[in-house]
Amino acid sequence: MITLANVSKRYSNEPSLSAALDRVDLTVERGEFVAIMGPSGSGKTTMLNIVGLIDTPSSGRYVFGGEDLANRSIDQLADLRRRHVGFIFQSFHLIADLDVRENVGLPLHYQGVPRAQWRTRVREMLELMGLEARSRDFPDELSGGERQRVAIARALVNDPSLIVADEPTGGLDSGNDNDVLDMLSTLHREGATVLMVTHSKDRAARAERIVHLRDGRIVAARI
Repeated sequence: MITLANVSKRYSNEPSLSAALDRVDLTVERGEFVAIMGPSGSGKTTMLNIVGLIDTPSSGRYVFGGEDLANRSIDQLADLRRRHVGFIFQSFHLIADLDVRENVGLPLHYQGVPRAQWRTRVREMLELMGLEARSRDFPDELSGGERQRVAIARALVNDPSLIVADEPTGGLDSGNDNDVLDMLSTLHREGATVLMVTHSKDRAARAERIVHLRDGRIVAARI
């Protein structure tokens, strides 16, 4: 599903500065659960941003779903991202002025989904996450675990083929941590492709494969 071929990313033209990603080769098959590990500054988030179509490589090829994205415009990449990628972040990124239902429905709104269909899909996701009773509440009225469940519902509402998770449980207590990881494992078993960045060996052990980054390069991978 995903192939990075000799991908590099530089944020400066100064040759003395190291690349955020340096000639990375990585293939993730459809339905895989892959964890990305490495110290701060190793390139983990840069890799996720490229894979998730938020950023583009400085050089190399990115093939998504069998299609080379080299000649895609920014608008075309944004459309692919909206339709095929779901993001889960440590900091939730919920909009304070929108209630739970509105936050979850944002991806459908951006896609122009008819309101009746939008409401049905949002209701399904809130039921799945056990959030029906909080649908009219605002983010600052929720616990950390509830906010992360809202973020997961929003990531899944458009039924993405790829779930990109950047330290999705980093700010949660152990109980909510396990709940989120259980949800990702369930989505994986149901056929989703999951790419997760984590600093925790225990969390990474939930994945089928672990890829280690250092100084922008893959230094080890294990199954």
